Amino acid sequence: MPDAPPGPSAISGTTRLYVVLGDPVAQVRAPGLLNDLFARTARDAVLVPVHVGPDGLAEVMRGLRRMRNLDGILVTVPHKIEVCRYADLLGPAAEVAGSANALRRNPDGTWLAENFDGAGFVHGLRLHGQDPAGATVALAGAGGAGRAVAAALLTAGVARLRLYDPDPIRREDVLARLDARWPGRVTVGAEGDFDGDGADIAVNATPLGMRPGDLLPFDLARLPRTCAVADIIMKPAETALLKAARESGRPVVYGRHMLDSQVLLYEEFFALHAPEGNGRWEP
Repeated sequence: MPDAPPGPSAISGTTRLYVVLGDPVAQVRAPGLLNDLFARTARDAVLVPVHVGPDGLAEVMRGLRRMRNLDGILVTVPHKIEVCRYADLLGPAAEVAGSANALRRNPDGTWLAENFDGAGFVHGLRLHGQDPAGATVALAGAGGAGRAVAAALLTAGVARLRLYDPDPIRREDVLARLDARWPGRVTVGAEGDFDGDGADIAVNATPLGMRPGDLLPFDLARLPRTCAVADIIMKPAETALLKAARESGRPVVYGRHMLDSQVLLYEEFFALHAPEGNGRWEP
């Protein structure tokens, strides 16, 4: 009789490895979601968080690429832009956004980077009654996740996108990327230029809200009363921005919905299907 597949805690010499890189990593939910998926699909694999700052990313990535039992890398703040340097190939979403949140080892040993933040975010919006098609969106943050969200919103048919970020170099880079594909639909500005007039959806794609005492990324008073407010932050589940928006009577979309919507995308990207006859996990 063949050996039974290992249980969720049965790590052995055959276990395949996945990591999630970030600084910080205390907020990441990927280990719980992906390790649950591995257990449900009887896969001999484990995902662990790796806490590395920007000054150590290059060294860590060089080491990870050489690990023969490492099959995938997930990436969170603040590495999503810089990590593209260590990929051999960029997928379509990563190419447009200039950022990635997942890398996989191909059979030939090359590494492919792709970004699922945007697709997950838009899917989460739609699941909660906020269709971005034809909408005007105000988006705070042009970092790795913000630019992926911006590209996905434009792909989904957003009519006007106003993007705000304090870094002028980052603003111009993302504008050039997006305007080349969606000319005339994107404007950029500094944080202090935030204008929510006429916005249907306002999105926080900055880290503001992860720590107690953080300032709000934008002033809710500058948004219409009917404007939906979304945040990409996973922890805390309800940021100060979302709490204030909810209490003001505005519709809100929580950050966890973006990641929950990405699980099936990761399943496809990393080929994490259940063995035949085991069924498939639907989040």
